Amino acid sequence: MRKLKNEELNRDSITAFKKAKKIPLVLILDNIRSLNNIGSVFRTADAFRIEKIYLCGITAQPPHKDIHKTALGATESVAWEYISKAEELLQKLQQEGVELYAIEQTEGAQTLQNFQPKAAKKYGFILGNEVQGVQQHLIDIANKALEIPQWGTKHSLNISVATGIVLWDFITKWQQHSSV
Repeated sequence: MRKLKNEELNRDSITAFKKAKKIPLVLILDNIRSLNNIGSVFRTADAFRIEKIYLCGITAQPPHKDIHKTALGATESVAWEYISKAEELLQKLQQEGVELYAIEQTEGAQTLQNFQPKAAKKYGFILGNEVQGVQQHLIDIANKALEIPQWGTKHSLNISVATGIVLWDFITKWQQHSSV
């Protein structure tokens, strides 16, 4: 066994990535304080070829050196848009038929292992502030909530870690029902 060199990984160019078919999933980042977390989410979104990231509220926008430090260029490949009011975005996405899930611990939340995405649907995952989580008024708009099971003493995961977990779970399940 040997480690592969970057040129052996057969990665798309940014141009090819932008033209490629995307996974029907958008991320809504609301009031994310850490620029490193934002950059990490961009990099993970690139890895899984998701459709778009929406940055809302106080969430910083590229270009910024602290976002770039962890995104490693993914802000150039992943489509993104800034929308100041997340609730307006969520209402618009719902009107377009996007099924919205707050990634949060709520009454009646569906655990991640029981979530089964449908290939014909488009999804949106709402991720909230590092301290307060997803705001209640956004949970009220969302169709459902997804909870990542946890067994330790802490009550939450870092947003970039949570994003990686839910995206991996979504993609592996979604691919079972899709032709991508």
